[in-house]
Amino acid sequence: MIGYYVHHQGLGHLTRLQAIAEHLRAPVTGISSLPAPEGWASDWLHLDRDDRMPAADVTGADPTAGGVLHWVPRHDLGLAGRAAALTAWVARTRPSLVVVDVSVEVTALLRLCGVPVVVVAMPGERTDRAHALAYDLADALLAPWPEAAHAGEWPAARRARLWAVGGMSRFDGRVPPSRRPSVRPATRRVLVLWGGGGRSTSAAEVAAACAATPGWEWVERGPGSPSPDLWAELASADVVVTHGGQNAVAEVAAARRPAVVVAQPRPFDEQVATAAAVDRLGVAVGVPTWPHASAWPGLLERALDRGGEGWRRWSTGHGAASAAARIDELADEHGRVAHDVRTAS
Repeated sequence: MIGYYVHHQGLGHLTRLQAIAEHLRAPVTGISSLPAPEGWASDWLHLDRDDRMPAADVTGADPTAGGVLHWVPRHDLGLAGRAAALTAWVARTRPSLVVVDVSVEVTALLRLCGVPVVVVAMPGERTDRAHALAYDLADALLAPWPEAAHAGEWPAARRARLWAVGGMSRFDGRVPPSRRPSVRPATRRVLVLWGGGGRSTSAAEVAAACAATPGWEWVERGPGSPSPDLWAELASADVVVTHGGQNAVAEVAAARRPAVVVAQPRPFDEQVATAAAVDRLGVAVGVPTWPHASAWPGLLERALDRGGEGWRRWSTGHGAASAAARIDELADEHGRVAHDVRTAS
């Protein structure tokens, strides 16, 4: 049996769990302060939240323990409850391993309990002490992007433990829509994708981009306006404008659509790194911030010129299945070791 920890911020971590779990052989327990997603049929360990301390009190509570960790504010009422529930679950179930997506503190606690850990590797500037601790503790680092995107500057010891499986999407395995006809339609369509982690781009900025691109119809989708059928909307879009979150990028990649990836502010410049990587690899147009309205006609044309076939370098179409196979293999290995230890004792 394995566990899979899901961070509560945004929607991407939960989406990734669901995509991978569909392919796992081993029974899996979801672990999070989020509720289990709709339709989840496996076990779910619900943890206390660790972010209920009033914001005015956080700074004086040394939340990073002097830069060693990311989030351990002194006297936070949720931290002890989370730790107690997690360690009790480990003692009760003896998991073969746990995937952590993502938390330095959960990684360290599980490893202190003797549990092998697979840490989901995130893009951006991850050279701080806390990330170094989590990555060094991990038995493996699961990367939802191709190795060429971000791993070039990683130390050799980490690259040796890196599983760069490429983009992982709920649409893995589907046949991408066929290319658009060569005759230019009277009105072309832009599909804009926003994520659950917040946005800095205002409605006025989007409206200005629409006004600056006559002949283009803009449609926005996000937590406040979910798509009735995202795959169909991706298929019908001439260009997709998406934030730089890993799951949104993976879904555009699965559909092989021309795209502009616009980074939104995130810790450690995660989305800035992703936008730069897709641009450098030539799979899409990537920009670090929402561009001025006057830039949008050229950006949309550049995206069309690049097309969508370059996404094959980002997404194999079976990233989630590849991740699950690696996890199952490592779980089997550690399960055999754990059985031998228990038998010997």
